[in-house]
Amino acid sequence: MNKPAILVIDDEAQIRKLLEITLQSNDYTVSLAETARQGIALTAAHPPDLIILDIGLPDDTGHNVLKELRSWYTHPILILSANSGEEDIIAALDNGANDYLVKPFRTGELLARLRSALRSTTHELSTPVLDINGLQIDLAARTVKKGGIPVKLTATEYTLLALFARNEGKVLTHQYLLREVWGPGYISQSQYLRVFIAQLRKKIEDDPNRPTYILTESGIGYRLVSPE
Repeated sequence: MNKPAILVIDDEAQIRKLLEITLQSNDYTVSLAETARQGIALTAAHPPDLIILDIGLPDDTGHNVLKELRSWYTHPILILSANSGEEDIIAALDNGANDYLVKPFRTGELLARLRSALRSTTHELSTPVLDINGLQIDLAARTVKKGGIPVKLTATEYTLLALFARNEGKVLTHQYLLREVWGPGYISQSQYLRVFIAQLRKKIEDDPNRPTYILTESGIGYRLVSPE
């Protein structure tokens, strides 16, 4: 079985070395780039399975690199940046990043997020049934089961859950969810989202007050994960 290929685009030599050692010791193959131009060229020449991208690059911003890559690159992109402001995080996620991790980071958390992002690429839209640790979403029949037992959802609840399932592991911003489920006119109506997230949790979580499927990314949005 081929090892997943990861491209690191970061101008800090110490970070590149740390990531190279960490990833190689966890059975990934690693390529390194220290500028935006190098990163884009390497991606075009040898498309990796996942890209780790820094926002602060010497020849361009990571946001511009992200926008350019997303015009043709379809695999996961994880942002790794010292910028912790909500505006930066939301902009990156809305521009197509799968996840955002702030430096300094814990290697265990980074590896967990990489596994989640890579796992999400196996869920193609044509897959008739998505199974997320016992939570089964049948995209053709528009039905949901948990542990083999049917879960009754409203049409809007199902649409929201299916959107999460198709993007398993990816942080979906409030604005993105509101636009995709309710339409562009509702992107400021965050109360809609809070209500339906609460309803979904009551129906799919063992303990809605301690969710393990739908996790909150404070001030940013939500993500659907497979409970360990």
